[in-house]
Amino acid sequence: MTSRRESLEELHQRPGFEFFEQDVSEEVTVEGDVTDVLHLASPASPVDFAAMPIQIVKVGTLGTHNMLGLARSKGARFLLASTSEVYGDPLVHPQPESYWGNVNPIGPRGCYDESKRCAEAFAMAYNRAHGLDTRIVRIFNTYGPGMRLDDGRVVPNFLGQALRGEPLTVYGDGSQTRSFTYVDDLVAGMLAVLERGDDHLPFNIGNPVETTVLEFARRIIEFTESKSEIVFRPLPADDPRQRCPDIGRARSLLGWEPSVQLDEGLKLTVEYFRQAIRA
Repeated sequence: MTSRRESLEELHQRPGFEFFEQDVSEEVTVEGDVTDVLHLASPASPVDFAAMPIQIVKVGTLGTHNMLGLARSKGARFLLASTSEVYGDPLVHPQPESYWGNVNPIGPRGCYDESKRCAEAFAMAYNRAHGLDTRIVRIFNTYGPGMRLDDGRVVPNFLGQALRGEPLTVYGDGSQTRSFTYVDDLVAGMLAVLERGDDHLPFNIGNPVETTVLEFARRIIEFTESKSEIVFRPLPADDPRQRCPDIGRARSLLGWEPSVQLDEGLKLTVEYFRQAIRA
């Protein structure tokens, strides 16, 4: 629903790659042997929460159930792409995997937050009841080439505005914090959980280097050499005030931690956005 077929173009040239389009919220069928099932499906941006809340709830609940059923029927390992949103607006900082979160189940973000919390519960239920080899990754803010221009999250918002010379929109006073993980580090972390994470409990995969949204906006303006100004708007409901992972489990059990510095990742991401805006 939120991806583009062009993202798969280079994969079609690789031997052994096959693409099948199915709605995991309805049913999933795969012929032959399956060793690993990675459930990454779900719109994940705040702009999607308002536009498609029912689809988001369905893919996190029914979709997870269907994918777990596929993994069980094939005797495969199962990896769930969960999210830092399970922590809600956290009262513990930084957030360890042992923290249960502070989530508003009926707020505008509840469709995503609670469907992912339910997805984790489904994974744990299959692990305990059926002995299924399940892995859970809690993904923190990730950025990089390939993101939608209208994604709605802070990196594409700021980059699009800065490159067009538009004002950068900061919600609240900008003191809320975020940490940013480059996509290559996320992929490496997810594969580490899948291949080395012989542990059914969740792993935080994110960057523990924290910055305020206002500081990040100024950094984007400087990085893109933009003439944009910064404007302030009211903070959306339930927007997290702090978001930063405790990655101690991933470090000690997987030997994983992010390696791409923010400036390095932004350089690659800015170039992608420059080309996307011109297209």
